[in-house]
Amino acid sequence: WEPWHYGYVRATGSRSVGFGPPDGRSAVPSFVPERFAPMISAAAQRWNVGAALLAAQLKQESGFNPASVSSAGAAGIAQFMPETGRAYGLAHRDRFDPAKAIMAQGHLMHDLLRQFGSVPLALAAYNAGPAPVQRCGCVPAIPETQAYVATILALLGGVGDELSAGA
Repeated sequence: WEPWHYGYVRATGSRSVGFGPPDGRSAVPSFVPERFAPMISAAAQRWNVGAALLAAQLKQESGFNPASVSSAGAAGIAQFMPETGRAYGLAHRDRFDPAKAIMAQGHLMHDLLRQFGSVPLALAAYNAGPAPVQRCGCVPAIPETQAYVATILALLGGVGDELSAGA
């Protein structure tokens, strides 16, 4: 397997961005609940971001729970803060709409991948905000952000599929 299979690069090919059989599952990892697979595929196709990358983020952000709310105020399946959600066209209540939130997540990741040029840095910016990543040009020394990036990269490497198969 080459890196583009896991969404490590932009312009990753049609299969990795959700194109495939009509069931929408071809590019979506097996740990994704079936009801979210078409939404992830649609966002991956629209924003040219790997479906596996979007899926791994959703698993880490909310465990695929559209009603999730963090202590910091991030909400929904993609855990948008109110200001970030508004910047990506999400009304306050839209953060809890999986289809709208996943599409906004794809848009945000598209922008972060373009800005930072790498998946780890884009993930760090999604978690900690772009400013700390811009300051150091690295995954900042924030334990939560470092764990977030490492967990998602592990999921992209197939860890989540192995865990789901054994469950």
